Amino acid sequence: MNEGSEQVNIPPADDAQVAVITTQLLADITAMLNAENIYTNNVQQQMLESHVRAMVQRSITGEPLPEVDKSLFDEISAHSMQMAQRVVDQLKTLPIEEAYLLSVHFEVAKDNNASSTN
Repeated sequence: MNEGSEQVNIPPADDAQVAVITTQLLADITAMLNAENIYTNNVQQQMLESHVRAMVQRSITGEPLPEVDKSLFDEISAHSMQMAQRVVDQLKTLPIEEAYLLSVHFEVAKDNNASSTN
């Protein structure tokens, strides 16, 4: 027994529920990015899928993110932040920090597309 230490019990997320929500959210993200002519490469897509799955799990379990230093995201465009906020808003229970983290995926994909057209 860990006397003196506090344990936080976070209920596990239902895998099927996470899968359904993740699939729908990824479809919404793909449609949003395609409408903006932003496309991910295979590695970026895998990373995005992993992050979205984790976001969905956190939205269900209530597991908090570690503290995020917002100044690390100063170079993220307002456009990427707006797209990320639209996604995070669909999950209702997530804090703004989730949008900061998600915006990086969109910004990298935008940069990837810009460099492929040069």
